[in-house]
Amino acid sequence: MKIKLIQQVKNLANKNVLVRVDFNVPIKNGRVLDNYKIKKSLATIKFLMEKRAKVILVSHLGRPEGVEKKFSLKPVALELGKFLQKNVKLLDVLDLKKSKIQIDKLFPSGVVMLENIRFAPGESDNSEKFAKELAGLADLFVMDGFAVAHRHAASVTGVAKHLPAYAGLLLEEEIEGLDRALQKPKKPFVVVLGGIKTETKIPVLKNLLKKANYILVGGGILNTYLWAKGYKVGSSLVDKNFKKDILRYCSKRKVVLPVDVVVGSTEGKLAKMVDIKKLNLKKDTAVFDIGPKTIKLFSRYIKKANTLVWNGALGYFEQHPYEYGTYSVARLLAARAKGKAFGITGGGETIEVLKKLHLIGDIDLASTGGGSMLEYLSGKKLPGLEILKK
Repeated sequence: MKIKLIQQVKNLANKNVLVRVDFNVPIKNGRVLDNYKIKKSLATIKFLMEKRAKVILVSHLGRPEGVEKKFSLKPVALELGKFLQKNVKLLDVLDLKKSKIQIDKLFPSGVVMLENIRFAPGESDNSEKFAKELAGLADLFVMDGFAVAHRHAASVTGVAKHLPAYAGLLLEEEIEGLDRALQKPKKPFVVVLGGIKTETKIPVLKNLLKKANYILVGGGILNTYLWAKGYKVGSSLVDKNFKKDILRYCSKRKVVLPVDVVVGSTEGKLAKMVDIKKLNLKKDTAVFDIGPKTIKLFSRYIKKANTLVWNGALGYFEQHPYEYGTYSVARLLAARAKGKAFGITGGGETIEVLKKLHLIGDIDLASTGGGSMLEYLSGKKLPGLEILKK
């Protein structure tokens, strides 16, 4: 995808630049618990500062209903200030005229942040009036929040109708990485799909079956497939709305299914390995992980891959002893990506596991987008990217 890049603008000095970032990060007791997304946007922010632009950052946090103090971006502004070694002032999002006065007083290379954009009623419904008011703060718009690129919102697509719009450095990195896997993958191309939301994975399965050599499946997709095939899966998480689709796509030769699973109770008790062919669970038991034979099977494909894409945990990794499948795949994939393969990962759980195991630095592209990454891999057009096309 060819998009307009902020680096192509010749003179940014003294220009007001509105930057849509994704700082939707976990916060507890007024402190940011995970600053990964903040760090990923630093390249764009520092680039604009070096070009002596005035930077106005826009982000949401959570799903507030009106103004809710617990969803304030104040802790995020403080965290960002540590990286930039300067005070990042938080401006009123409900009084943009007042905020504009403060922005105009900014010195070149200054950075401010609007309070949670979802506090404003016009954001989520993409109000034309609010988008115009937002655009009135700036001379240029930079889209750098890949995680919201699949949304129609005032701060994503709305504002871009009223300002020259460009992609930031993070967004450019995300698109280049995903395009490398989708358009010209070095073979063998191996995809690992897990997670609990079958509905978001079906379109990915459908699209990537045309491009990948193998798709390794676990998590909720596997449970739904086993149920659809008539296995007694006990209280396993299944999505009964996708019986036809899951049978159709998971029966393809390219799809590699587990040969054994770990079953047990939700709290990790009674855990045992079961051969898929012998699966016959009672209501108080469920499938929670892939088994050791499956890990060995998956490793054969991962170790030979030259392009790897992974989205979604292979089991209920948050509860011991159901973490081994996901952790093993993470280590295998990171080792291969560190070596010969080009590796892409995405989705909240996937990134969480890689960070926990200190493997994220071994991955070529650890995407900040969850839903947007899945939609891109599904072949859908993302509104937040369409506005940036050349």
